[in-house]
Amino acid sequence: MKNEIIMFFNKTVKLTNVVVIDVQYDKLGNIYEYICRIDTYLKGKGTSPVGPLIQKTEYHVNDEGQFDVKISLMRQANNFIHNVEPPYTMESVLRVKNCMYARYTGPEEKLKLAYDKINVTAFEEDIELSNSNYTIFVDKQDDNIVADIFVEKKTDE
Repeated sequence: MKNEIIMFFNKTVKLTNVVVIDVQYDKLGNIYEYICRIDTYLKGKGTSPVGPLIQKTEYHVNDEGQFDVKISLMRQANNFIHNVEPPYTMESVLRVKNCMYARYTGPEEKLKLAYDKINVTAFEEDIELSNSNYTIFVDKQDDNIVADIFVEKKTDE
């Protein structure tokens, strides 16, 4: 795999039949344990996981001026589950339009470069971004990954 970051503007991320679990940043630990839990939950509900893991990350400054990070792990399923128990939730369709998009290929430990490239490009193009992003972990081979990153542009609504 060749190391690269390819940028696009005005992309849409669309996910269907998405099971979601919110995870506290400081309790994230081994992400693969969460993947196994989600997959086991889906199979227990008579459905199967589809596609790769999706991670939504949101950043906020709380009332004390501290930086809060909220992480949601998502997995698409082949069917919608009507009776979902906590800590899971289910979305039939999740669509986020008007995103800056980067496809990252390279070492997992350098994935931050793709987020940096989106932020630098947004700065140079005078684009204001939202405080959340979606990372789809497309592939992993040896120490390299392929990840799609979507960051929604802020609107004047």
